[in-house]
Amino acid sequence: MLDTMMNQVPRMIVNVVQILPMEALREVHRPSIGCELQKRFCSCLVLPEENSTELQELREINMDFQRKLEKLLLSDRFFKQDFAVVLQPYLQHTQPPRLPDGNIDLSFFTADCFHFRVKGHEELAKGLWNNMFQPEGKKEYVETFSDPVKLICPPKDHPFLYTRPSVLSAGPPLTQATMLILLPVLTMSALTSVNTRTESVQKWLAC
Repeated sequence: MLDTMMNQVPRMIVNVVQILPMEALREVHRPSIGCELQKRFCSCLVLPEENSTELQELREINMDFQRKLEKLLLSDRFFKQDFAVVLQPYLQHTQPPRLPDGNIDLSFFTADCFHFRVKGHEELAKGLWNNMFQPEGKKEYVETFSDPVKLICPPKDHPFLYTRPSVLSAGPPLTQATMLILLPVLTMSALTSVNTRTESVQKWLAC
């Protein structure tokens, strides 16, 4: 997909969001048909017993995917003068939101016990927004969604999206696209305009 974009869509920035640690999603459950279906669709995540070799293998695959994605996107393969792919790592260590009693805050999740509701996507959008205005090597990580992500304003000394030093900044503005990687099996969902539909992202206008 990235090769196709690079070859056919000029003047474009593609944000690829790093996958989050999947193991904690095992704790997201409620008595619903959606959660029961999750046991079938995501059996490799939900069914392994604690301390089992299957669960340990899942952890290793998760981390290995993160490492390989980082290695690929920090190379120069997907960078040209008029095209840039940027890895936004803010979800790399993120844990699910929890209530004061330590249980998962289900208000962030849809009925399938896996995908985020609007409440969750608002926090995702803010984390992505912040990463886009932070240079490589200084991008912040969201450790948990239990506390709202603080939205930052574009710095006055660099009010532009960061790509890479090897990418020239001259020329027409670049179009944006975002890929949110949800599963280690390369399930991708294309998002555009950094979820600008959420009210949270609009707060930068007041800065």
